[in-house]
Order: sequence, then structure tokens, then C-alpha cells
Amino acid sequence: MPRPRTLTVPGLLLLVLLPLFTATACGAGDGSGSGSGRPEGGAGRRAVTVAGSDQLAAAPVSLAQQRSLWSAEGLDATVTTLPTGRDALNAVLGGQAQFGVVGDLPAVTAALGGRDVRILADLSRFSDWRLLTRADRAITGFGALKGRKVGVPQGTNVEYALSRMLASARLTPADVTVVNLAPNQVAPALARGDVDAGVTFPSFYDAARTALGPRYAELPFAGYTARTLLVAGPGADDGAATAVLRTVLRAQRAAEADPAAARAAVVAQSKGALQAGYVDAFHPRYAYGASLSPELLTDLSDEADWARAAQSLPGAPDPAALRTRLHPAPLRAADPGAVTLR
Repeated sequence: MPRPRTLTVPGLLLLVLLPLFTATACGAGDGSGSGSGRPEGGAGRRAVTVAGSDQLAAAPVSLAQQRSLWSAEGLDATVTTLPTGRDALNAVLGGQAQFGVVGDLPAVTAALGGRDVRILADLSRFSDWRLLTRADRAITGFGALKGRKVGVPQGTNVEYALSRMLASARLTPADVTVVNLAPNQVAPALARGDVDAGVTFPSFYDAARTALGPRYAELPFAGYTARTLLVAGPGADDGAATAVLRTVLRAQRAAEADPAAARAAVVAQSKGALQAGYVDAFHPRYAYGASLSPELLTDLSDEADWARAAQSLPGAPDPAALRTRLHPAPLRAADPGAVTLR
């Protein structure tokens, strides 16, 4: 596959410096998390560190944090909220967190790059994507993107969503100029006219609509189901992983019983990054439920095939190789019926 032409805008590239990694939420239970990664936390509980993002896909983790559900499984959890799942994965790979709530594409690229990451569960799924654009650019179909500038946060699920949009019109990333932007910079870039179109996280759709006003236009796309995964780094053992998964499953059941409380937890955990209106509108569009399925493996293999060509990664993208990255034992212990892999 031809390599895409990439234009990096100075000052807009989102960088996460792992030495500066800091927690934005304290541990559950007594309200004080150690964050040290030590086996024992407060009151004899096991200390665990979880890196998440301020995305709606991580709603069960947000609810578990707000309701202090970790202590029921003997955990003293420190949950850190970061801007993207890519950043959460960096924290896991760098040893700043034992567990991460990450997008499928960052997990796949880490696996292809030979990084030590284990996929414990598929936590949620989302397919309500939009190509954001301007009415004065006359982009009425994905084929009209040829030769245009498209803003996207590279290295995230959003970049793969763009590739699927292009593929639906028999285009490749080489047919457009990809402008690497932070997720919150796509809307301003569109408003300034720096790019002709953009793809970003759903939490920024309204920002684009506000920034562009009557110039706002969008193309819906449901041809890619993004999966949010729970991954573990080398410092996490199976006992801790099982306890984390049991907590997440408990939070999922609580969210099903009281969706309004789950939405409120997401807004609170995001520390202002997510607005209640967006959460209320998009929460029903996510499918939640921890699982490890053959469908997950198929989707990961498709993404790996694209990522290997697009990013010149060395790993094997075939299902057999990726299957070794799935670690079903903790989820099977937490909920045997959730694992349908052979």
C-alpha cells in the first residue's frame, strides 16, 4: 500500500511524556490510592493502577470509580484519565499503569511492534462515525476526498476509521493529505480552513458544529466498529486482572440498571472534558459488555493488515499470531460465558 502523505502541523501534535504521567482520580474505597503499583494497598487491599481515557467507551470504568466498586474485589485502585486510549496504552507500556482502557488500533500496532501487551477483554463497541467537513468544500461523498487535506489524530482508532471511509470509495490514504491533529484541534482547523475535512472522536462533533455554524456539514459512516479493549502490561498478574474484570462487569450491570447514573459518572470522571448533552446523546450508541470473541479476532486481524502496510510494522498480522496476544484466562475466571474463542 502506498504510504500516505503526512503533514504535521507544529504545536498541534498531541504528545504524551510518560515521566509526567500523573493521576487525576484517587483510589477507591477509603478515597486514597497509592499509585505505587505495590501488591498491597490500603486496609490490606491489592493496589492496582488503571489508565483510561475521557471517552464514553470507558463508561463502566468511570462508574466503578465513582461508586468505589473496586474494594468489593479487594482492590485499591488508582484510575488515571488521559486524553486518548493511545496515551493510556503508552502508560501501560511505560510501566506507569498495570492496566489500560485502549482502542483496538493502538493495541494492534503495539502487538505488531513486538511490545509486551495482553488483551484481556473487549469492553465496548461503537460504529457511529462522521466525516466532518464544510459546506463550502462540496464534499458530498467520500470519493470527493481525493486530493483534499484531512485532519485526523494519527495513531488512534480515528485514523483507521478514515482509512475505511476512503476504502469505501476505493481510495487509500495516499490519495489525500493527512494532517496530524490532536482530537480537539480538528474543529478549529476546519473553521480556519486549514483542512477540508476531518475525523475525530464523537465527543468533538458538537464542537465542530458550533465552530462552523451554517458552514457545518458531515457524512455519516457505519463501516467500522471501533472496539475499546482492556489490556494488561507485564507487571499485571492474573489474579489482579480477574479482580479488575469482575469490578468492570459489576459496573456494567449497575449501568444497565441505572443508565442515568452511568452517564453522570462519565461526566464527573472526565473533569469537564465531556459535556452532559453529548454523553446523554451518545451513551445509547455504544454496546457495552466484556467479551473475547472470534469476531474480535477477525477485526483485529483486518486492522493489523492495514497497520502493517501503513506504518511498516514488522509483526505478522494473521489471526494465529494475534491470537497469542489475547489472554482469556482472567475473563474466563470472571465470567466463563464471556469467552467464546476456541
